[in-house]
Amino acid sequence: MSAQHHPHGTVPNPVIPGLHPDPSVCRVGEDYYLACSSFEYFPGIPVFHSRDLVHWTQIGNVLDRPELHLPLEVPSSAGIYAPTLRHHDGRFHLVVTNVGAGGNVLFTATDPAGPWSDPLPLPDVPGIDPDLAWDEDGTCWITVAGVSQQPVDLATGRSLGPSRPLWSGTVDAQAPEAPHLYRIGEWWYLLIAEGGTERGHSVAIARGRTPSGPFEPCPHNPVLTHRGTHRPIQNTGHADLVQAPDGSWCLVLLGVRPGGGTPGWHVLGRETFLAPVTWEDGWPVVGGLTPELPAPAWPLHPVPEAPVRDDFDGAGLHPRWLSVRRRPAELVTTGERPGWLTLHAAGASLDAPDAVFVGRRQQHPFCEVRALVDATAGRGGLAVRLDERHHYEVEAADGEVRVFARIGPLRPEVASVRVPAGPVVLGIDVAPHPPEDSRTAPDLVVLGVEQPDGAFTPLASLDGRYLSTEVAGGFTGRVIGAYAAAGTVHVDWFDYRPRKES
Repeated sequence: MSAQHHPHGTVPNPVIPGLHPDPSVCRVGEDYYLACSSFEYFPGIPVFHSRDLVHWTQIGNVLDRPELHLPLEVPSSAGIYAPTLRHHDGRFHLVVTNVGAGGNVLFTATDPAGPWSDPLPLPDVPGIDPDLAWDEDGTCWITVAGVSQQPVDLATGRSLGPSRPLWSGTVDAQAPEAPHLYRIGEWWYLLIAEGGTERGHSVAIARGRTPSGPFEPCPHNPVLTHRGTHRPIQNTGHADLVQAPDGSWCLVLLGVRPGGGTPGWHVLGRETFLAPVTWEDGWPVVGGLTPELPAPAWPLHPVPEAPVRDDFDGAGLHPRWLSVRRRPAELVTTGERPGWLTLHAAGASLDAPDAVFVGRRQQHPFCEVRALVDATAGRGGLAVRLDERHHYEVEAADGEVRVFARIGPLRPEVASVRVPAGPVVLGIDVAPHPPEDSRTAPDLVVLGVEQPDGAFTPLASLDGRYLSTEVAGGFTGRVIGAYAAAGTVHVDWFDYRPRKES
């Protein structure tokens, strides 16, 4: 899903909506490539391509082979954190932290669409949020959250020297992280995030004459933050600088779009936003970060909108489709029943770490999802998932459709209805809250079943705040998809459509 050019000289922000946090970007000629965190989801580390920094197309995932799945013991919101994507000496390099399953590792590729190499462990590099930068001598410096740095041999993964602390941001600011190091002109710039990844998130920068400093902070830090404001984009941080072919600069960064009343709930996860950058007295000045940005001066290259419907007619799944931790071929296939997605259950519900689930990120504040589900040989349906303890589902089995709501320790059956035997169209609408709920719920999640005449029958309308990061915690956002909880479930088609506010 990508932004499209608006007719009045603006482009919409975020440029990659939905659960696409911690963006890292590099330019090769006139092409831009971007990678994001994926946490417990597999395939992992989505990779995007753009010709203009505004319109993006997903071209693959770095972790896309079954042997690269995450162990079942990796909890939700652990797993794959904060990649840095760079191009050097004709190869793409991506360094990332696998939290709970291996620490920092390096991948390389000649084509960012893949295939990517097997992971090279970096056993001497502690911490999270690793960055890559090469000096004039060809030495590679890896800088991590904290902020500390060491030279590393990328052929072996071993350190070439001790780790040493660098500038760690504003005095007393929490969580100095997401470092990125750049050579720009005669200076080395160290860009970091600080203030925590919640409402206090911010971007700060320092500069020095060598990649190891010493660094002097920008006198106007933070160069970007929305803390303490009513702006619609919040939690702004974890940024990466990139230069356009015309010499201008931009910042890609994460942010959220909270809704509802106090404290505000964000449900889509942390998304990828774009902000213009100018330079004054050798320091970057970040322009306005708004939901509508002035169109950039360089040519725009709109791309086709991502399809809203998947009929599962291909040999495999599009890279946008996600599973939880793993996707065994014997449990998830499009080849067993041609034209259908077949799911064989493992875990008994979405509460289980081995739940068989195939979904896509919710990328719009409001949307409609429909799917034709055949659960005559099993039990399953559609779900909106945040983690194992926070999900809503509409489930078919034995001629009955039921709605469940998992909220923390509770998992009540909310509603049920008898349906004719055979495949049934299940639906989920994410809709605006009623006006009388404007100070509370960010949205409503409506779950139901479609009648033979096409009319949608809601079975339950559930408060959306319980599927938000502010309630559930963690670092992810909603993913909507199909699952199997018992036996075999087939899905003929899956349709996701954005919905207007009214």
